[in-house]
Amino acid sequence: MSVWYAVLCKPRREALAETNLVNQGYRVFLPRIATQSRRDGKWVNTVEPLFPRYLFLSPADERQGLAPVRSTLGVCALVRFGGQPATIPEAVLESLRKAQDPDTGALAQRSQFRRGAPVKLRDGPFTGLEGIFDMETGENRVFVLLDFLGKLNKVKVCRDWLVPAT
Repeated sequence: MSVWYAVLCKPRREALAETNLVNQGYRVFLPRIATQSRRDGKWVNTVEPLFPRYLFLSPADERQGLAPVRSTLGVCALVRFGGQPATIPEAVLESLRKAQDPDTGALAQRSQFRRGAPVKLRDGPFTGLEGIFDMETGENRVFVLLDFLGKLNKVKVCRDWLVPAT
């Protein structure tokens, strides 16, 4: 059974650190998740690290040391507790690997909004109204609960019209 360590990476440099550590002969696991983010007013599908700024590594064999890790491009340091490198149980990493999509290598997509989350409509006929996110209905549509006419009404709107309420 191999020992896995947590590595703290520089901001948005997880992929660079992964490449450089693999080139040094380490086994590296960078769990990713498929998600949605807003770009230019549209929702786009993206794949990003599940744990921003962190990845996991294991030496290829017991003779390979951890000293070069800290000076690797993209890496800040090994995560340590009480001066000792933090180890991660292989069972935890294995459960993450099993949850990955075989085609993309990423964990299942998470919705931008959760049921019950407050949202605001920034476009469409209900611009400016705040409501409660109910559920996604398809490719680009969602149900939102809006309070008008004295009661909560379930309304289907374009997902691009929504932003989190502040």
